Amino acid sequence: MNAMENKEKKEKLPRHKMPEQDPKVRIHNYNEVPFGYSEETAMKEASRCLQCKKPACRTGCPVGVDIPAFVKLIAEGKFIEAAWKLKEDSALPAVCGRVCPQEDQCEKFCIVGKKDEPVAIGRLERFAADYERNKGEVKIPELAPKNGKKVAVVGAGPAGLTVAGDLIKLGYDVTIYEALHKPGGVLVYGIPEFRLPKSIVEAEVNYLEKLGVKIITNAVIGRLHTIDELFAEGYDAVFLGVGAGSPVFMGIPGENLSGIYSANEYLTRSNLMKAYLFPEYDTPIVRGKNVAVIGGGNVAMDSVRTALRLGAENAYIIYRRSEVELPARAEEVHHAKEEGVQFKLLTNPVEYIGDENGWVKGIKCVQMELGEPDESGRRRPIEKKGSEFVIEVDTVVVSVGTNANPIIPMTTPGLETNKWGYIVAKDESGLTSREAVYAGGDIVTGSATVILAMGAGKKAAAAIHEYLSKK
Repeated sequence: MNAMENKEKKEKLPRHKMPEQDPKVRIHNYNEVPFGYSEETAMKEASRCLQCKKPACRTGCPVGVDIPAFVKLIAEGKFIEAAWKLKEDSALPAVCGRVCPQEDQCEKFCIVGKKDEPVAIGRLERFAADYERNKGEVKIPELAPKNGKKVAVVGAGPAGLTVAGDLIKLGYDVTIYEALHKPGGVLVYGIPEFRLPKSIVEAEVNYLEKLGVKIITNAVIGRLHTIDELFAEGYDAVFLGVGAGSPVFMGIPGENLSGIYSANEYLTRSNLMKAYLFPEYDTPIVRGKNVAVIGGGNVAMDSVRTALRLGAENAYIIYRRSEVELPARAEEVHHAKEEGVQFKLLTNPVEYIGDENGWVKGIKCVQMELGEPDESGRRRPIEKKGSEFVIEVDTVVVSVGTNANPIIPMTTPGLETNKWGYIVAKDESGLTSREAVYAGGDIVTGSATVILAMGAGKKAAAAIHEYLSKK
């Protein structure tokens, strides 16, 4: 069979679906929604890969995973080896296989996708990482000899974990300082259990600890130690991967009524405090019957789907643009619809209405229409005159973005921030205005994705290594 016939044959194989929990069942539990591929399905899906000479998929991966190599290993039934290949470039493959927006990254550039659906790269990544973990055959790669240099990483989220994973392999002593009581950052306090189980994040973190990374939790840098004190303690470089965890509200009347939460608080209470396991964990959390989530991103979908699982009879997404502009992943929107979430699109809240006890009881909204594109390239929503109406609610979750926490800039002289409070990094290296201080992820870019934070972490780790090697 010649190459052209081989190509034609592979392209005709349909993309393999991933089995999932029934929507009627899953809204009553916190178990993961997709079950993952079987060995047989993974091999069939991997066989769709054309093994291109110039793999465009790699250009779409912020951490540069050798996609054709790990996919080929799966096609050959070498599942453990596929996981090891993934870990050469990614510290968190089981996480990325679940939460990366592959449709906008690696899979977007897949050649098979030109005529057919692209190879399911994300599902294959998840399969290989899960196979390795479930078989207990986690391999510790050979590390470079210790070079006597120490690096402090602030924040155990995707950016910080990636920096630590790369630098520990290069011979550095790496210590991560995490403000909360569990490492993982947004992976544990933001993304719900049904989308990313805590046990998987824990396993990826444990792998880094086996490599020699030291993690100190309950350590708020800027309070427990300043950046200057870390240098005084003997660290040669510091990486800031503290995320953007400060909530944003819309500034409309009635916002101080009881029953209105930021998505940060709502998800953190449910996640880290295990309120989703009520009543086994009797952690105080609102359990609304009519819950509205303001926003249209992945965090909004996480919030509204959490509300359903906490017993909401009506769970609404209120978003001021149309479905075409929804920033959430298509898969998240699809799952939310299957579960019964009601989408109030081209709708914008203008006021919250309270009862006599100061609790929210309704949202006054206006209908919108789309005008000319704004600076983001999306069509600007314009209010329709006289279109006010009220949605009855008892709980509101505001998911319209986040801001930077000011603690580190306030306690670090000479650390430049922009007008929004994000740390200014000079280029892709992540170097800040302070020598030997690097930053990456949401604290530089504002709210973005897990994989983009990891990409920033990889670039910063390479820059730190280059800087300290010359020093």
